[in-house]
Order: sequence, then structure tokens, then C-alpha cells
Amino acid sequence: MNESTRYAHNALREEIQSLSDVVAPAKLIDLLLERAFQNRATDIHFDPLPSGLRIRLRVDGLLHDIINLPEAMKNQVISRLKLMANMNITEHRYAQDGRISVTILENNRDIRVGGGPTIYGERLVLRLMPDQKSFSKLSELGLSDDQLNTVQKALEFPYGMILSVGPVGSGKTTTLYGCLEQLNLPEKSLATIEDPVERKMMGINQIQAEPNIDFGFVEALKGLLRQDPNVIMIGEIRDSETAQIASRASLTGILALSTLHANDSSSVVGIFREFGIKPLFVADSIRCIIAQRLIRKICDHCQESFDPDEVMLAELGLSSASELDRPLVRGTGCDQCFGTGYLGRTGIFEVMMNTSEIRSAILHGKSPGEIREISKQGGMLTLEDCARQKVLNGETTLNEFHRVLATQM
Repeated sequence: MNESTRYAHNALREEIQSLSDVVAPAKLIDLLLERAFQNRATDIHFDPLPSGLRIRLRVDGLLHDIINLPEAMKNQVISRLKLMANMNITEHRYAQDGRISVTILENNRDIRVGGGPTIYGERLVLRLMPDQKSFSKLSELGLSDDQLNTVQKALEFPYGMILSVGPVGSGKTTTLYGCLEQLNLPEKSLATIEDPVERKMMGINQIQAEPNIDFGFVEALKGLLRQDPNVIMIGEIRDSETAQIASRASLTGILALSTLHANDSSSVVGIFREFGIKPLFVADSIRCIIAQRLIRKICDHCQESFDPDEVMLAELGLSSASELDRPLVRGTGCDQCFGTGYLGRTGIFEVMMNTSEIRSAILHGKSPGEIREISKQGGMLTLEDCARQKVLNGETTLNEFHRVLATQM
């Protein structure tokens, strides 16, 4: 941890520490929530320790230690949070879920709470939901011009399936909301099935799945298909039955959008095969697959240019620094970026359109690797290509490239 990081962490830690000794848990939690939203945190972790409670914020995808509260405050803070989330404060043996609605910085914000037992006491993780008023247009997500044109072309089709794929926390739902924002026209009937509903959108019928009462994605989807939709968004395809219904619906005049956990675009074909979907249905239903990751952007407040060495140039596909269109940059760390040298995130994408060549490959049982090569030959930018270009454009660094795509290389 460099000096700037240590200073940024200490500023927040000292503020919370100074209040923890003099205010009730309720006031301390209010301050923590406010500071978490101010620092663009997506999650707050409350981890029990033998000697107290460890509190961390996840900012731009990475966790940062904030403070360790003493043992005497551990149960008070956990109980207060469970009470706010309408969870059973007398139950400590099982996992529980809850929700908090608060007014922070003059905005109503939702917080999803998940908790459960550990050997040192109860653990809680708060997911801070996005501001309902903030929407990201497709053009703001980080897609290249060619990728954006491909996605927009896919959205013009009246039926078929558009999938956003990647690991947890890669921005898949944000991409689908961007698609919905573009499709949200008065002459179309749009509906979503989500768990949870992350952002409320005017003009769209949003359905909250409730697995606890046997109203999961499958049950909600079956009912929704009888309500004359033009566009449906399924929060996630988790099983073969959901995949079967969604693929059949997309062949009957409905444009279906959904997310899926897959490593890259071509891996989706293998997953659908494992779900037992016939090759003809896979080939005919899938319109476009968007694989993605989130990558941290260099902080504008503390960036500096530097001279890359030969190894870095080789990783960027260059033989000398003279081939660079602009100097490479990196962040040194400052108060604005929590001392990390990065501020905010952008997406890197891999957009695979279902062309006649891809359709033929699916029907002939080609492997995901072979399908990926066909897509690349057709001009598809891979996740690595996209990340490399963002390094060259001065948006991110090679270190971040390696961190995010280590499993891809």
C-alpha cells in the first residue's frame, strides 16, 4: 500500500473511529452508508473476527479495509443492520436475506442485505444498488464503434435472443438496461423478470421473482408469455428449463434479453448444449452474444505519462515506442481515487453476431473454440483486443489488463 492509499484510507477510518467511541450504532451506520455511496462503493462487508468486526468497502471491484470495530460493538452493529433490513434478529443459525431503503444524499437508495453464520459470529454483506435516476446508455459503456453498431443492429430484429455473459460483477445487467432503454418505445410492450429489480424504468413492466413462494424465473416467464410482450428481459438463465422456454419464446416473435455466466461469447454454445437445447434451436434463437468484463480506468487527477519497456511494448503488439499514437499513462494515487491510481470503471467487450458461418458451425457441432476462431476471422474483437486498445488509448493500464483477464490468457 503506497502513502497516498494509506492517507485516503486513514481519512475515512479516522472519521468513523472518532464517532464510534461517542455515538450509537445507528448514527455510525448512517455515516458509513453515506460515505460508502460518496466513494462509489458497490458493497460493504461486515466480517466478524475473534476480537471484533472488520468493515470493508468494495470500490471499483476491489475491497478496501476501513476499520476494525471492537468486540463490544460487534453484536450491536449487526443487530442494528438486521433490524433495518427486516431480518430476524433472534436467528443466528441460518442464512438470511433482507432489504434496506434509505435516503442518502437526497436520493432514495436500496440496499440488499445477505447474511449468515461464521465461527466468529454473524457476517453481513450489503449490496448498494445503483441510483434509480442514473442510467447508462449503450454508447457510454465502453463498446467500440463497431461493437456498438453490431449490438444496435441486433436490437432492430423483432425476435431472437440477445445474451450478456460474464462472471458475477461484470456489468451484465447494466448492459441489458442499456438495451432496454433503447427498446423502450410506446408501440412496444416490454417486461422484465428480475431477482432483484435493480433499477426502476418507466414504461417497462418489471416483475420481481420470488423463489421462496415458488415464483421463480420459470414460473414468472410462463405467465409473462401469455401477456403479449414484444420484448422480455430475464435477469439470468440459471437452468435448462429457463433456457428452453426463453429460446422457444425467441422463435415465436419475441425479442428475449438475458444474462448468463459464461467465460466468453462462444462458450454460450457449449452451455446451451449442456442445457439440452437442440442445435437447431441454438442456431436459430441466438441473435447476438455480448461477453464483457469491467476494467478500472486511470484516475484523471493523478495520471502521469511514462516510457514503456520492451516487454510492455511486446504485450501491446508493438516493436518500438515510436509506434505509439500517444504516450502511455498510469495513475500515481491521490485522494480522489482512494489512493489506487484508478477512478471509475469501463467495460471491455466481445460481441459475437450470429452470422451464417456461425449458424452453420453450431448446426455441425463445432466446438466453442472453433466457433470463436470463425468469429475472429469475421472481424470480432476479443476481450483481450478491446482491453489492449484501452491501454493504448490511455484509459487503463497493462497491470489492470492482466488482473482482469488473467484467466483468459
